[in-house]
Amino acid sequence: MHATLTVFRKEFRENLRERRTVISALIFGPLFVPLLFAAMLSVSVQRAPQQADGPLEVAVAHAERAPNLVSQLEEHDVRVTKVDYDEAAARAAVLKRTRKLVLLIPPDFATQFLAGAPAPLLLVADSSDSSAARNLNGVKAALAQYSAVVSRLRLVARGVDPLILTAVAVHDVDVATPAARSVLALGTLSYLVLITMLAGGMYLAIDATAGERERGSLEPLLTLPVHRSHLIYGKILAACAFMLLSLTLTVTALSIVLRFVGLERFGMSINFGPLTALGIIGACAPLTLLGASLMTVVASFTRTYREAQTYNALVLLIPTVPLVFASVTSLQPTTALMLVPSLSQHFLMMSLLRNETIAPVQIVLSVGATLALGALLALLAGRLYRREALLG
Repeated sequence: MHATLTVFRKEFRENLRERRTVISALIFGPLFVPLLFAAMLSVSVQRAPQQADGPLEVAVAHAERAPNLVSQLEEHDVRVTKVDYDEAAARAAVLKRTRKLVLLIPPDFATQFLAGAPAPLLLVADSSDSSAARNLNGVKAALAQYSAVVSRLRLVARGVDPLILTAVAVHDVDVATPAARSVLALGTLSYLVLITMLAGGMYLAIDATAGERERGSLEPLLTLPVHRSHLIYGKILAACAFMLLSLTLTVTALSIVLRFVGLERFGMSINFGPLTALGIIGACAPLTLLGASLMTVVASFTRTYREAQTYNALVLLIPTVPLVFASVTSLQPTTALMLVPSLSQHFLMMSLLRNETIAPVQIVLSVGATLALGALLALLAGRLYRREALLG
């Protein structure tokens, strides 16, 4: 144990003097990534009101066939541009993005309307154009309201109470708290925290085997009167320490910069105070042992530093796989899922941001399963370090 701590102190001090390690682990990732995330979120927040409050736009082909309909659209703040398109021209205009939305009024519209039959309309849009989605939804809502008004007037003209069409009246009750709503905007935060944390110790894990071998210092190191496994355990602990430093700096930076994003104007509040930050650090800390051990194991099979760097860059993507699966399938935390490393940390982080009560059993399972798997990988790394083939 004494030898392991000695190696840990040596590796930790030496890497603090290494400019590349300090920049990547303690400066670039922990500071630049939170600033970039907050800047992108702030831009989205600032643009959202402009997009929501801007006028709706639609090009109406043959507006003279339905003047009352066009007037109703204009009363709903829809900017109408009158054009003379047939169906083919309307499709071409939308495909070429010269028009975002074209409402085509057929020749038989007035005849069908006066006869009390459903009057046909063609609404030409491109569903793959995300910038036209707001126009499409807004114009559809205005047309639906116009249709509802005309339908009620027809019933009144026939002496029928229009309320007979309303079978139920639904009132929305939103039980989400402001902190819970903010998670919609902070959905990628767990990705950033985990990847930045693991990247903080990647260079140390690579240096433990591939770096020492490439510099030619591995063989003299293994001749020291110290058990080989103690050497690698000390190096793994040093990588864990740098990951923990990176995690602490990242979470601290996020807790500061997210206060200036301005989600409050949308009825959201970011629950990212000191206690939440400490909770996130505590939830993710067990993953440092797993990440450092896995990277060390991968690096032990490589010959050069560059090769180890390539493979460990792919290892960084492994923790994101359960998170992507969870977001696609909308997984909810269960007892069994808390045994999955990185996924359980994601659930704990989201619960902390929502200010929800976390069951103690979930914390115990997350920490226990992650530490157990990390310890097994550390033991595997110790066994690999005792191989003579490690010298190449």
